[in-house]
Amino acid sequence: MASRTANIRTPVYLDNQATTPLDPRVLEKMLPWFTEKFGNPNSTSHGFGREADEAVEHARGQVAAAIGAEAREIVFTSGATESNNLAIKGAALFEKRHRDRRKRVVTLATEHKCVLESVRALEDEGFETVFLPVGRDGLVDMDRLAGAIDDNTLLVSVMAANNEIGVLQPIAEIGALARERGALFHSDAAQAVGKVPLDVEAATIDLMSLSGHKIYGPKGIGVLYVRRRPRARIEPLFSGGGQERTLRSGTLAPPLVVGIGQACALAAAEREEEAVRLAGLRDRLWHGLEERVGGISLNGDAERRLPGNLNIAIEGIDALKLIEHLPDLALSTGSACTSASVETSYVLRGIGLDDKQAAASVRAAVGRFNTPGEIDFAIDHLAEAVAQVRGAPKAS
Repeated sequence: MASRTANIRTPVYLDNQATTPLDPRVLEKMLPWFTEKFGNPNSTSHGFGREADEAVEHARGQVAAAIGAEAREIVFTSGATESNNLAIKGAALFEKRHRDRRKRVVTLATEHKCVLESVRALEDEGFETVFLPVGRDGLVDMDRLAGAIDDNTLLVSVMAANNEIGVLQPIAEIGALARERGALFHSDAAQAVGKVPLDVEAATIDLMSLSGHKIYGPKGIGVLYVRRRPRARIEPLFSGGGQERTLRSGTLAPPLVVGIGQACALAAAEREEEAVRLAGLRDRLWHGLEERVGGISLNGDAERRLPGNLNIAIEGIDALKLIEHLPDLALSTGSACTSASVETSYVLRGIGLDDKQAAASVRAAVGRFNTPGEIDFAIDHLAEAVAQVRGAPKAS
């Protein structure tokens, strides 16, 4: 065991769906924009501002190229949460102010919290909201989805890859169905961009959200893709100077914009090779745990999932207690956005797990900088920790 895991730097990080480390190549591009390159990209009357504006537009093109979009369809935001709010509430606000015809919004019960809460907020504005269940595999039933999208449906919002169980929804089929029914299709793709093939034209996506810190870029920066032809119409959520096609006012942060641009460029160039490597490491972890730890099962579809995701239920343990026994290993029990809650995961309950099974589940997410040695380290330490937790006397 020592030879397999010698010289491993701890703690080993396996929570890459919560956030990813900043790629040094991204940091290198960002650094000058924190120091000598400090211009406001909206102040183009002088060289400092023009230089910043050119950097922003270059990054806009990098993001667009990574998802098959046009540069002018890219709107920079503070992150995927803002992008999701802007897409969902903005589409509803435009409809209510200018057309007031379609009143239904359809989503899945396992979406990210910010999508679920944004959709629920529309109920107060007179919209009908539909939260469809998913199967044990985490996938939507396409017949059921088709039945929910009627002539009154304004928007369908389905994430490309689930943030907890990593399941990949049939985005292209959903996009085609929404277009056929005259509804807008929005997808939270924060977990999918740069990890699986994703093209807004091929998938018929009208609005799509992504986040810098999920693709080895900086925190505090995200993107909303807004289709131009046929045009996806949304209203801004706050007022200001009319930047970002009037949809998101405020001065952009060039270091962060440059960072997400470079992160997207690297992800697009290296995605295929990286996906193969991450899937290999994930499978190494899974098979190692199968050999060393009895009573484990995979949560979500085994094939249609992110290459680095592993979400497993472990019989006879409490996930929080297990993690307490693993100070040298970074794992999670679910979404980073709800990790402060003591409630079991609504995503795991949504795929049919009972509270006990959900409370016994952990998420491991392999990333760009993980190594085979770290995976072996994780297998050894998880196996030991599970044995300790299972062997611990129960409190009376």
